[in-house]
Amino acid sequence: MTKIFKLGSSTGKSVQQLPGCPHIVSRAEWGARPPRRVAQNLPHVPQNVYIHHGASGSCTTQSACSKVVRQYQNYHMDTHGWPDIGYTFVIGEDGNVYEAYGWGKIGTHTLNHNSDGLGFCVIGDFTNHVPNAAAINAVKQLIDCGVRNGKIRQDYIIKGHRDVRQTACPGQKFYELIRTWPHYNAH
Repeated sequence: MTKIFKLGSSTGKSVQQLPGCPHIVSRAEWGARPPRRVAQNLPHVPQNVYIHHGASGSCTTQSACSKVVRQYQNYHMDTHGWPDIGYTFVIGEDGNVYEAYGWGKIGTHTLNHNSDGLGFCVIGDFTNHVPNAAAINAVKQLIDCGVRNGKIRQDYIIKGHRDVRQTACPGQKFYELIRTWPHYNAH
């Protein structure tokens, strides 16, 4: 089998891991399929961070979360016909971040907004409850790390997926929570 393009390194260590970031599980570690085409670079350092939920079951171990991330990738590629898993990063309730498109790349996470922001998806369905503390802390640490390392603008804006598209994402309870975070702005 020929690999078309690999976003991670051949050592299995994530090339997305930056100083101060929570642990980022590489594509090799979670068992990613190769993408169908090379990801394009974002045109500029993004200002927007779009928060999603996977509307799926939850996970609290790296092996369980890796399985869910593979399911997301299969759904995005096989059902939607996308070139890869759509998100920039996926966050599990195990406290890990899973490398998807990664820093500086245009994903397929937020229709009409893929090139103006990053898409962070938390594994689970947060209609009736918020993600656990491990996942919330990982999201916040990932944003802070992105800002400190020049991957997200300092004047960043957090938005829920529903702020730019008719959807229930990121789930009602999670949406209520992110609206209380500094830098949240629906407009």
